Amino acid sequence: MNDEKNMLKLQNGSDVRGVAMEGIEGEEVNLTPAVVNRIAGAFVRWLEKRTGKPAHDLTVAVGNDSRLTADPLRFEALQAITASGARALDCGLASTPAMFMSILFDETKADGSIMMTASHLPFNRNGMKFFTKDGGLEKADIKELLTNAAALEPQSSDRTAHPCALITRYARFLREKIREGIGTEDAQPLKGMHIVVDAGNGAGGFFATEVLEPLGADISGSQFLEPDGHFPNHIPNPENKEAMESIQSAVRKNEADLGLIFDTDVDRMSAVLSDGREICRNALIAMMAAILAPDYPGSTIVTDSVTSDELTVFLEKELGLKHHRFQRGYKNVINESIRLDKEGVVSPLAIETSGHGALSENYYLDDGAFLAVKLLIAAAKLHNEGKDLGSLVATLKEPAESKEIRLPVTAEDAHAAGDAVLVELEKRAKAAGIGIASPSYEGVRLIFPQGWALLRMSLHDPLMPMNVEGREKGSVAEIIKKMAELLDGLEGLDISKLK
Repeated sequence: MNDEKNMLKLQNGSDVRGVAMEGIEGEEVNLTPAVVNRIAGAFVRWLEKRTGKPAHDLTVAVGNDSRLTADPLRFEALQAITASGARALDCGLASTPAMFMSILFDETKADGSIMMTASHLPFNRNGMKFFTKDGGLEKADIKELLTNAAALEPQSSDRTAHPCALITRYARFLREKIREGIGTEDAQPLKGMHIVVDAGNGAGGFFATEVLEPLGADISGSQFLEPDGHFPNHIPNPENKEAMESIQSAVRKNEADLGLIFDTDVDRMSAVLSDGREICRNALIAMMAAILAPDYPGSTIVTDSVTSDELTVFLEKELGLKHHRFQRGYKNVINESIRLDKEGVVSPLAIETSGHGALSENYYLDDGAFLAVKLLIAAAKLHNEGKDLGSLVATLKEPAESKEIRLPVTAEDAHAAGDAVLVELEKRAKAAGIGIASPSYEGVRLIFPQGWALLRMSLHDPLMPMNVEGREKGSVAEIIKKMAELLDGLEGLDISKLK
C-alpha cells in the first residue's frame, strides 16, 4: 500500500515527475531507474489493454531531453519494454513533440512513446510523458499507470533496443513544412534571413543546425545549443526573465531578423523581433492568431484564464475571431479546443500564455518547434514584402501593469477551502457592486474601472494564485488593495502578501 502511495506521488497532472538525483538539500530521490523501469513496464501493459495487441506486436519509442539523469532512466525504460516482449526504439536526445511524431512517421510507426523530461524544472528533476496516436495521456491514465506500476518488479532483458535517429527525421518534417508553407521548391527559402536560436542547453539546438541552417538561414549568434543538463547559462524557460533578456541581447547584438527561444523539451517557445521586442504571452497568442485568421475566418481561439482584456479586443475587433478564455493547464486548453472542434466550432489554436500552443493542423500537439515553423513561414513572406512580423500585431495593446501573487491556502482540505473562498468572494463582490466576468471557467474574475483581478485555485499546489492587470500606472496596487478588503477574514486563506 505504501508503495502505491509513493508511486502516486509522482503524478503531476497528465505527466510523471520526480526527483531523479541528489543535489538539492531536502529533496530526496524518488524517481529512481528502478521506478522508471516499473512505470515503463506498466505502460506496455496499458498499451496491450488499449490497443488489443499482445506485447510482441507492440512498438514503443523512448527519448529524452538533456537532463543529467536521462541516460540511466532511458536505459531502464528500454529494459522494461524489451523484457515485456515489445519492440523498443531508442531515440536518444529528442523533443517531446518528436516523440509523439514517432507514432505517425512511416519509418517508426510506434504504438506508444515515452519522453523523459521535466521541462524547465531544476537539474535534479526528471519525468515521463506518454503518447499514443490519440495524443498525450490524461490524468486518469497516469493514475492507472502508476497504480499498476506499484504492483510490478523491475525487469531486465538481454534483447536490445533498436537505435532510431528520430530527431533527424523530425527535422526533415519541419523543413518540408516550411518549404510547403512558403510555397516554394527552393532548397534554401530562408536565405537572406538572420535567425538566432536560444536552446537553453536543452534539446532544441537541432532547430538551428538541422532546420534553419539547411534552409539557408544565417544562424550566427545562436546560443546554448549544446545539450547540458546543468543548464549553466539560464533556465530553459521562455517565461523566465533572465532567459528572455538573454535572447533579446543576442538578437540586438547580432542584428538578427528574429530570435527563437525554446524550453528544455521544445514543446514551448517564444520569439524576439529585430528591435528586441518580446513575442510571448499575449503577443505570441495574438501573432499566431493573426497568422491563422485568413485561413480560419471567424474561428475560436482557446486560451488559458489569465490572458488580457486587450488580447480579447485584438482577437475579436481586429481579427474578427472569437476568444474563448478557458482554464490554466495546457491539457485543459487543448482538450477544450478539441471538444469545440468536434461540436462543429472551428478552433484552430489552443494556446497558453506559458508558450504551450497546439494547432488543429498539427494534431493538436503542443509543439514549440511547429509554432516556430508557422512564425518563420509568415516572417519569410513578410520579409519578401519588405515587412517584419511585428506588423501582424502592431495594433495589439498591452496592460500598463501586471502582477501575480500566490496566496497560501492554510486549511487541511485546500481545494474545499479554495472553493469556499471563491463562493464568498463572488458574494462580496456582488454586494459591493463590482463587475464579475461571465462566463468564467476558472476562479472568479472581477472587473474594476482600472483593470481586473482573477483569483483561482492552483492546479497542483495548496495555493490560490491571484493575477492582476491594470490599464494605468499604479492601478495594480489599487486593485490589490481592494482585493485584500474583499478577502479579509476568509477562513483558510493567508492574504498577508496583499498587505
